[in-house]
Amino acid sequence: MKKIVVNKDVCIACGACIGQDPEHFDFDSEGYSEAISQENLDSEDLITAIECCPTTAISIQDGDEKDNSETDACACEHCHCEECDCEDCECEEAECEECDCKECNACD
Repeated sequence: MKKIVVNKDVCIACGACIGQDPEHFDFDSEGYSEAISQENLDSEDLITAIECCPTTAISIQDGDEKDNSETDACACEHCHCEECDCEDCECEEAECEECDCKECNACD
């Protein structure tokens, strides 16, 4: 089963996803985005909200995929930084100086 996942370690609470798709997103008690609905995952607004996230903090995952958003310090398999191409890095917790990705530090 697919689900919307918001990586709160990467979310900057800008509200872009909420503005684009209030059906699926709202602010949590700490001011970060959270998925409020797991229905209608083919919605154009949802796809646009995911694409508009400036930090790529939102993804749709299969239910059997590991959710690294709150458990692991590094979730590099979910890091898709266009500025530094660090999606295949193997790193420890740190911030990428190239693009401020909080998941990746091996972007040289």
